[in-house]
This record gives sequence, C-alpha cells and structure tokens, in this order.
Amino acid sequence: MKDDTVLVVGAGPVGLVLACDLLQQGIPVRLVDAERQATPHSRANVLWPRNLELLHRIGVTDDLLARGHRIRGTRYFSQRRPLGEVSLRRLGDTPYPFALMISQGTTEAVLRDRLAALGGRIDRGVRLVDVDPSGGLPRVKLEHPDGTVEERTFGWLVGADGAHSAVRKQLGIGYSGEPVDVTFAIADADVRTDLPDDLSYYFYSDRGGLALGPLGGGLFRLATTVPHQPEDAAAPGRDLFQSVVDERMPGVNVVGDLAWSATFRVRCRIAETFRAGRCLLAGDAAHIVSPAGGQGMNTGIQDAVNLGWRLGAVVRGRSSEDALDAYEQERRAAAHRVAATTAVQTRFAIAGRSRFRLAARDTVARLAHRTGVLQRYLAPQLSQLDVSYGDPRPLVRRGGPVRPGERLPVLPGPGPAALDASWPLVARDDYTVVVWRGDTAPPGLPDGTPVVRTGPGAVTRQLAEALGPQPVLAVIRPDGHLLGSAPLDDAAAVARLVAVL
Repeated sequence: MKDDTVLVVGAGPVGLVLACDLLQQGIPVRLVDAERQATPHSRANVLWPRNLELLHRIGVTDDLLARGHRIRGTRYFSQRRPLGEVSLRRLGDTPYPFALMISQGTTEAVLRDRLAALGGRIDRGVRLVDVDPSGGLPRVKLEHPDGTVEERTFGWLVGADGAHSAVRKQLGIGYSGEPVDVTFAIADADVRTDLPDDLSYYFYSDRGGLALGPLGGGLFRLATTVPHQPEDAAAPGRDLFQSVVDERMPGVNVVGDLAWSATFRVRCRIAETFRAGRCLLAGDAAHIVSPAGGQGMNTGIQDAVNLGWRLGAVVRGRSSEDALDAYEQERRAAAHRVAATTAVQTRFAIAGRSRFRLAARDTVARLAHRTGVLQRYLAPQLSQLDVSYGDPRPLVRRGGPVRPGERLPVLPGPGPAALDASWPLVARDDYTVVVWRGDTAPPGLPDGTPVVRTGPGAVTRQLAEALGPQPVLAVIRPDGHLLGSAPLDDAAAVARLVAVL
C-alpha cells in the first residue's frame, strides 16, 4: 500500500514550519530530531518582513510579534563614524515594515506550540542512519535512544537537519560553494549604551566588524569576526566582547554579563541538488550562507513555505511531481543569490587594513546613502521582499506591474481567498484567480478555484499598482507570488493561463 506520510528529519525552524504547513493541509507528518532536547541557545535572531508575511500562512505571526522586539532599520558605521542607514519603515508594500528581533529558541517554541495544536509531535533522540531510495519510495532506518532500529518506508523524505545533514550525506549529494571562510564569536549580553534600541548596527573597522542587535530589555546580540579557533576552545568571554566594543563603537558602552556565547566557523555551501526523487533538502541541509544580514534562517523558512504548498498539492493529487522540480529550481536560484550577496557583505565588513581600500569602501557607502541607492537596493534585499521566481530581476526594481514570479503585496491567508482594503489575503493552499477591473470569471476554471472579482476601490494602493492599470486575469500562488497574468480582452492568453491551473 502506498504510504503518503512525509518524514521530516530535523525539528529546527525549517522542519517545524514545513511540518505545520503539511499538517494543516491534512497530510500525515512524522517529525524526528536526533537531539534529545531543544537547545536554548541559537545563532539566528531576526525575522525579516517577508518571513513575517509567510509565517502568517501557518498562523504564528501574531504570536511571534507578541514575543519579539521590533526594529525600524539598520545603521552602519566605519571607524566609529556614521556611514548610512537603511529604513524598513519606508517599505510601503508590506503590513510588517520592520524586522523582528527574536531568538531562534523563542521562534522554535512558538512553532512547537503550533505543531502541537495541529496534532503533531517531535520524536526526539531519533537519528536517521540509512536511506534507501532505490525502490521509488524512500526506505529509512531510524535509530531510537534505546538503540533499537526502526525500518520504515515513507511516501516522502525531507532533510531539514542542518549543515551536517544525515539525509544529504546518505543520498550522496555534494555540498560546495563560495570560498568564504570566517569565524564569528557571538553572545547575548546586557549592554549599556546610548544608541537607540529600535535599530540594529554594523560597526566596521580596520580590525574587522561588529554587529549589534537589540533583543529588548537591554539585552543585545553581539557578533564579531575572530581568528579561527580550535574545536576544543573555550567559549569567548566578556573581556573579548568589551574590547571589541571599545575599539569599534562610538561613545561609552559597557558589556554586562553574558547570557551565553559561542564561536562558529562559516563556510558557505550549496547542495548540488535539492531533490533526489522523493527525497528533498531544505534549510541548512541545502545551503549555508554567511550570517551577514541575518539571512540564513529566513532563507530556510522560505524553502519550507515553497516546498510546503508544492508537496501538499502533490500528495493531495492537485499537482504532478513536476511541481517539485520547480521547488528545486526556484530555491536553488534564491540560495545562490543570497549566498552571493551575503558573501559581498562579509567581504565589505572585513576589507582589511589598507587605508586605500577602507577609504574607497567608506566613500562608496556614504555616496550610496546620500543618493538613496543604499535604501533602494539594501532595504528590499535585507527584508527579503525582493525574492523573485521569474526572470532575473535588476538590482533595484522600478515601479510598474508585477511580473510572473515576483511577489505581490498580499498575505497567504489562513482562511478562504479574499481581497480587501485592510490587507489582501489569498488562499493558503490553492491558486487564487483575481479578475482585475472585470466582472466575469473565465470558463474552464477547476472546481473550487478561489475567484475574486475586484477593482481599484476594493484593494490597497500597492496591490492596484502591482496589477497595473489594464483589466487582467491574475493567478496568485499560495505563497503570494504571481503565477501569471493575461489581458482580459485576449481570450487565447486567458485560456492558456487557465489551462495551467
């Protein structure tokens, strides 16, 4: 008998988001994690606007907002002098024009609560030790804490088990990438400073960089580059961070007690494929990027969302397995783009001690700030609102109607499709058909397809601009990206678009 249960290996943010997404579609999920208990400490500590939008899909955004600390942007310094600032408040096409500073541990706690509410659970201490995909369906061996080994065939296997992924290794999938090799020391600590706590900060110097992110209540995340450390090195202490703060931050700032600290070495990697038949990779199992800009966990969450609605449609018989090839194509391209941009940011931060290089870097940054280029380029990139699954987009997107693959200013909703002026919601698990500036839905739509007929007065200004001035039929994906559009007066184009559904 065919088994459509999905085995998700790894109960970090990516595995939890995917499991919640599938469970709310009615798909059975087994979630296992080799660790016996969740760790209270974590590297990731920020959720960007696009991910707050996407997490609305599984109903956790409001809980996260209640537990996190909002920041309005990022300010940059070099040699203690201001370079520029990127404002998220000026992002007009999202209901979340801010970043949420929140520890990964807290994010995972919210996701575990949602998993339990959906009837899911985590099998902790269960380790994947073998995968055999040769029979079509993945057959796995799972080792339990008492040493017993369970053999089981699943319909699908997803490796969300981190950079040292057992799933990826068992499948023999290569893992290589950008030659960025940097070690960071990180800590959460009380910091007494006169700097506003509604901004995050990057302080560059000729000796390296320092990132400072407020977590609320006087607690800050500090991250700084350090020489490579031996594996058995002690965790960095307060004196290290105080010396870096004294050296690179303006004013008088005092580092208090450390809540925790660690060092980690970053080697950027991307898996050679994200899919091998019915086995898939997501998150750090599929890609490791530089921590510059806090993009890693957010990129993994976008993997989970992209995979969730696609895999759900396949298991429910709404799509062919070819839909998962599109997951591979879209998310590999996105991972390469994030890896490239974060590598540039890392090199920007460690420009070296050459006075000429430092002066050139700072001059370019200040000019970009004064001309607005820094805001127009970096704000969409940091917020991840610029992720596109269509043709390669320019560095700075100009106005005009949204093109296929680009994000629309809508929310993936927990309920049926709707478009209203408060904030547009689209169907969570199906395509939404929007008849824009028209009254009649086209013939041939599959039964049950959510259809919305609307005009300029019924939606936000941002969505009206995104759809353009002409009457069109627009098809919106469950993740809020545009599948395609066609002029309403072009019957052949409309028919071709409807045939895709």
